[in-house]
Amino acid sequence: MSQPAPTPQPARPLLRVEGLAAGYGSSQVLFGLDFALAPGQVLTLLGRNGMGKSTTIKCLSGLLAPSAGRIVLDGQDLAGAPPHRIGQAGVGLVPEGRQIFSNLTVRENLIATASLRNAGATPWTLERVYALFPRLAERQHQLGSKMSGGEQQMLAIGRALMTNPKLLLLDEATEGLAPLIRQEIWHCLERLRGEGMAMIVIDKNLRPLLPLADQHCILEKGRIAWAGDSAALRADRAAIDRYLSV
Repeated sequence: MSQPAPTPQPARPLLRVEGLAAGYGSSQVLFGLDFALAPGQVLTLLGRNGMGKSTTIKCLSGLLAPSAGRIVLDGQDLAGAPPHRIGQAGVGLVPEGRQIFSNLTVRENLIATASLRNAGATPWTLERVYALFPRLAERQHQLGSKMSGGEQQMLAIGRALMTNPKLLLLDEATEGLAPLIRQEIWHCLERLRGEGMAMIVIDKNLRPLLPLADQHCILEKGRIAWAGDSAALRADRAAIDRYLSV
């Protein structure tokens, strides 16, 4: 008698966040967040200002120690670990406000934190970053302080990629950028997704996020008020109006 085919097991999430709570002093900001991200997926954190999106990114990157919960990346529980250990584990951060090294050149910014620790078959190198952002190649000897906001954002993304991350975090991916530069950043993020880069993205521009992301979490006062895929969010006008409209 033939045996039934084994039931396929779901792939282990790249990132699993369970019961994440955090705050600043006596002020609690996050209240038990739960979400997961599979390898190669893109997730957005949405919501109005002050709802806990950037605080979540700070916990994921080690800039803020959570008061409770687990942050498991590729089997490692990183909750409360220092930023350098989280970076070594494979988390790359593109912080809000870019925060490049203004007194270093483009090339120096890119190699300052470069690592092959988690590199795959096609590691991120200077040449590969320059191919993604040709403008950085043109300005590789220019100081970071002399670059436009859009160029600095490209540099911040390139710098994070040079760590060869398993997971890329982008806090306000296109904030304050001109429309043409925003379009270029979105194009590059689509290319990264096509290459299998897992990402968590915060941005106020919902329209380009819908085709980019696999799933969305809307935060409301430190809790996940809505979660689902792009088709569900696109169809849920009431949720968009309630949680995202100004």
